[in-house]
Amino acid sequence: MPYRPKKMERRVVGRILRRFPNWLLRGRRAVPLRDNSGEAVKEPERAQEHYLPSFAGGQHFFEYLLVVSLKKKHSGEDYEPTITYQFPKRENLLRGQQEEEERLLGAIPLFCFPDGNEWAPLTEYPRETFSFVLTNVDGSRKIGYCRRLLPAGRGPRLPRVYCIVSCIGCFGLFSKILDEVEKRHQISLAVIYPFMQGLREAAFPAPGKTVTLKSFIPDSGTEFISLTRPLDSHLEHVDFSSLLRCLGYEKIVQIFASAVLERRIIFLAEGLSTLSQCIHAAAALLYPFSWAHTYIPVVPESLLATVCCPTPFMVGVQMRFQQEVMESPMEEVLLVNLCEGTFLMSVGDEKDILPPKLQDDLLDSLGQKIKELQTPEQINEHVSGPFVQFFVKTVGHYASYIKREANGQGHFQERAFYKALTSKANRRFVKKFVKTQLFSLFIQEAEKSKQPPAGYFQQKILEYEEQKKQKKSKEKTVK
Repeated sequence: MPYRPKKMERRVVGRILRRFPNWLLRGRRAVPLRDNSGEAVKEPERAQEHYLPSFAGGQHFFEYLLVVSLKKKHSGEDYEPTITYQFPKRENLLRGQQEEEERLLGAIPLFCFPDGNEWAPLTEYPRETFSFVLTNVDGSRKIGYCRRLLPAGRGPRLPRVYCIVSCIGCFGLFSKILDEVEKRHQISLAVIYPFMQGLREAAFPAPGKTVTLKSFIPDSGTEFISLTRPLDSHLEHVDFSSLLRCLGYEKIVQIFASAVLERRIIFLAEGLSTLSQCIHAAAALLYPFSWAHTYIPVVPESLLATVCCPTPFMVGVQMRFQQEVMESPMEEVLLVNLCEGTFLMSVGDEKDILPPKLQDDLLDSLGQKIKELQTPEQINEHVSGPFVQFFVKTVGHYASYIKREANGQGHFQERAFYKALTSKANRRFVKKFVKTQLFSLFIQEAEKSKQPPAGYFQQKILEYEEQKKQKKSKEKTVK
């Protein structure tokens, strides 16, 4: 059944989360939170970076570029992550703005090094690209795009992280920007400045458009860097390749089924890149709906008690913390081992949540022609398409059951909506789905809008309705 909060559960969550001095993991709505001093604090993002707003283009690419390094603590042998470079440096901020900046910049190092503080200098370290999201007390969201690597040099060294902070969700594009930052930092920090300044002055492109930057690099001359935004903006936040490498289609469909009913899902993996990419991909399967609960692609060590929360969550945990997670008191959790492609824990009914025929359709569509796909865009469309079609067939008729008053305010006719489905299996599923926050938040937006939003989902609904009309017309002709 979909999650329904209870008073007892809220008290349990409160007890768990009071252990964290500066963070609270909440659901859909951002609420001003206070720490022991009475100051408002930030919280990790609740909903997928995946479902950030669709950006029309024209705004700034990013807010900050940060370099986060490991510095040895004054006491002991442990290291703590510290911001050692920041661009731009903001001056003449008002008091409230300065406090906001300090809270933001104080939170970021924890998520750049979520694995704890037991580090040692290394001679080899695989580069990793991952991301995190922070939600401010006013509900605004900022994404940290991270590249963690061993800096150039000789002898044992400590990893460092380049982190670009932006309010824009476009992971492929920012990965390319991180490539450019990394290349320049191997020469000098001073070479990064003109590139990032040019990027900051450039307008973020509209879907399908390209922005070209001119950048000078010593000993290489002037370079032109083209940054293209994907045409399908609903897929620009995600890369399904990692999820496909880690899991078979049946497991992916079962994860989708669990997410649809807003259950607790934990992903385990060795690498930050794998965790980050797979959890984004899993959340992206819910399009056009938005995960409305706690969502942390990589849980920092200090926040591992998140897995004890009785409320819904979708989180990623590094494999080194597997034993701690397994020993935590948890109920009705789907624990996904991305390294082995298995479920370590499950509720047991994951195969029975979706209507059987539609589940078979999903699996058939996912298995078709996958080896012929070459580009990330082709893979994304191949994986996302069947899940979008699932929602078209089950809830695509929602707009016809929003009755409007003279002032344009809509009221959703829930009972008539699910009774309109002729399939009993589909009707049973939809009766559960309409009780979720996924659906409730979606339908609230639809009630406010005077007409269905023009977008990818609406396009697929219209195509499906046209196919049904053509099928009926052919059947009449045959008779």
